Amino acid sequence: MSDSEESGDGPMQVSSPNYHSVNHTAAQTCGWTKNALTGDGKCYKYAFYGIESHRCMQMTPVVKCNERCVFCWRDHAGHAYELGDVEWDDPAAVADATLELQRELLAGYGGNDEVPRDVFEQAMEPRHVAISLDGEPTLYPYLPELIDEFHERDITTFLVSNGTNPELLSRCDPTQLYVSVDAAERHTFDNVVKAVDDDAWENLVDTMDVLAAKEDTRTVLRTTLVKGENMKDPDWYAAFYERADPDFVELKAYMHVGHSRGRLDRSAMPAHEEVVEFTEAVAEHMPEHDEIKDVPQSRVAVLSKEADTWVPKLKKDSDFWADDPLVDD
Repeated sequence: MSDSEESGDGPMQVSSPNYHSVNHTAAQTCGWTKNALTGDGKCYKYAFYGIESHRCMQMTPVVKCNERCVFCWRDHAGHAYELGDVEWDDPAAVADATLELQRELLAGYGGNDEVPRDVFEQAMEPRHVAISLDGEPTLYPYLPELIDEFHERDITTFLVSNGTNPELLSRCDPTQLYVSVDAAERHTFDNVVKAVDDDAWENLVDTMDVLAAKEDTRTVLRTTLVKGENMKDPDWYAAFYERADPDFVELKAYMHVGHSRGRLDRSAMPAHEEVVEFTEAVAEHMPEHDEIKDVPQSRVAVLSKEADTWVPKLKKDSDFWADDPLVDD
């Protein structure tokens, strides 16, 4: 799931002028990237993990999804799962397209008086990519190689998946791997996620074991909390989370925007205080995850094993920034 949902904009498909695309690669400027350019705040991923919002790209290698989540802000009708005879671009071409699209999307900010010139120049040399814009990225068969391609270009990768393709995820080693866990048991999963494939729940369970086996990849389980739907049984969530032995657990409020407004009432959107309260209830059953951070503006909280949650290589004195003349001190 992308964070474009927070902007309140309607859903956009590859054919939309608001989505920029090259073949099956799509990109869109995140609202937080725009905010960071004008000095109006950064994404919660900066507070939690050290991501510089103005240097982060938001993309997907495929605008198709095999789930129909009730809380999704996108139009399900535009996500036909049938891939057909797709001519897949190779990973280098997808990476090239992503960088090209990001620079096109940001070009206009070069003449914006509210954007300092050095900040704009930094933004034109991205150092992060969130593979999370739309669809389910594991439907792109060369996803592991795409991640490697970005890393070879000194770009960190945050991959977001619904966990329905454990075999492919076992071969993916992004900087940080997010998997959505929007139910702690099958009945709620069927009602909230509405997966296209009958084995989606079993695959998600298998993905928890895949994450537990990851040694070098930071892992995050992310739950979108929807009042009246899946915001219950914190002990069940804790037990499910524990199977994956994640580094972090993010719990985030459903946002009543886009096409989700036709499926859910506004009352399904929890307040930030309710998100924190539920997070604390989960933490009672996860003693190793005893650190809690939250960002009220995004209605999100994170459970962590360590107080320092930043990606080590993103700390300002790391080698990652050593040769970058544009990094802030």
